[in-house]
Amino acid sequence: MLKGKHILLGITGSIAAYKAAVLARALVKEGAQVRVIMTDMAKQFITPLTMATVTKNPILVEFYNPENGDWNSHISLGMWADLFLIAPASANTIAKMATGIADNLLLTTYLSARCPVAVAPAMDVDMFMHEVTQSNIALLQKRGVYVIEPASGELASGLDGKGRMEEPEVIAEYVKGLLSGKRGERSFSGTNVLITAGPTVEKLDPVRYLSNYSSGKMGYSIAEEFAVRGASVTLISGPVNIKTVNPSIKVIGVTTAAQMYEKTVEEYNKGTQIAVLAAAVADFTPHKGSGTKIKRGGGNLVLELVPTKDIAASLGEIKNKNTMHIGFALETDHEDENARTKLKNKNFDAIVLNSLNDPGAGFAVDTNKITIIGSDGSSLAFPLKHKREAASDIVDYVEKLFLC
Repeated sequence: MLKGKHILLGITGSIAAYKAAVLARALVKEGAQVRVIMTDMAKQFITPLTMATVTKNPILVEFYNPENGDWNSHISLGMWADLFLIAPASANTIAKMATGIADNLLLTTYLSARCPVAVAPAMDVDMFMHEVTQSNIALLQKRGVYVIEPASGELASGLDGKGRMEEPEVIAEYVKGLLSGKRGERSFSGTNVLITAGPTVEKLDPVRYLSNYSSGKMGYSIAEEFAVRGASVTLISGPVNIKTVNPSIKVIGVTTAAQMYEKTVEEYNKGTQIAVLAAAVADFTPHKGSGTKIKRGGGNLVLELVPTKDIAASLGEIKNKNTMHIGFALETDHEDENARTKLKNKNFDAIVLNSLNDPGAGFAVDTNKITIIGSDGSSLAFPLKHKREAASDIVDYVEKLFLC
């Protein structure tokens, strides 16, 4: 898919630099020509010899070769590339890109590049979440730089959180999407997209609640995918441990199903053209919560639960012919039958089905195995993929329906 494409790979000082060799190899296997620029600090984590062996090209670090005076022209490099991909991108390099500092070959090339630029941040969780770093990333995105969001997990520091550079195979898929035009053409420019994500929390007493295992990863990935294709996205999110810095995504945080209903209907009526209802909204909430902690008694505790308002059904009743609704169905039995019933009852244009019987699919994991069922009865199944790749498949499907 990348045959004939020129990819300039920038590597900065991060422990994640070891992944750059795997990433470069994946790009080369797809047919791309890959050239590499490394910072001095990057050489402390991976050797130029390794990258030269993988890419079959000499590695560039300095502005010129001190032995013969050959000049490594940052202008020529920027003109040669179809994409300048910086992976890993350290907090230091991101800060310099945001402020226009050009004190090494990688940064001067960035400032002179005429091609799209993408960065894959890699750093410790506190560095990534710091206000300065978040501001720098948002500024780069505003200027058109594509940001490949880091993943969450165990970090080199021993901490656990967001900051791990995304896996090479996921970045390679992102690059294929970008250079194939999915992201580059910004096909949803001018389109208002409303997305719900994450769980809701239904309070029992001041210390206990009813909820579910939804992490919000699927909904957030879909929001990011729509945003990089040009959409203006409103994301109604339950409590999750995810942040997005994309300026095209407006995040509205809610806690309960009632709050999600109120905010979703309110935002929907502001001109929504596409609604993707990916949140795991509670079907029931306590009839009457306790203002004080419920104490253990001698017998059983009986909770009375009442139905919550059905967001999807309510929106389906006011849906017009120019609006598209995409639903989600997470099932444990009679999966296809239940999904098709929900598709019809909620007036969806399509529904995304996944099953807890499929290993690696569902809540609290980074992967998903989905089937998209259309209102015309069609069914399109996909293999197990990272949720960001699954999000791309879902948005591809919506794009064909909405724009064709």
